[in-house]
Amino acid sequence: MSGDPRGQNDRMTDVLAVVAATWGILMGLSPLLQVRRIIRRRSSADISIAYLTVLVIGFALWATYGISIQNPAVAVSNSVSLTVGVFTIAVARRYAGGPSASRG
Repeated sequence: MSGDPRGQNDRMTDVLAVVAATWGILMGLSPLLQVRRIIRRRSSADISIAYLTVLVIGFALWATYGISIQNPAVAVSNSVSLTVGVFTIAVARRYAGGPSASRG
């Protein structure tokens, strides 16, 4: 009895979708590690805000696309990434001058 190969493929696809969406959310949260480092050092001198901006624009586009095709996996993971990215840029800008600039 070999079962239904199509049903087995559908289940595998569902599992992969959940794993990929979960990993996408974790990837979206990962810049918080950089935020922690910036705050501890009180400096974002070694952070490229331009690079973060490019990422945020991409996250916004992908989140919008995910919403437009009604795909929660794409929409949610990229919305999380967008939110964290904007927050990371805000923190990086706050500490852009290093420790002395944030005191003054």
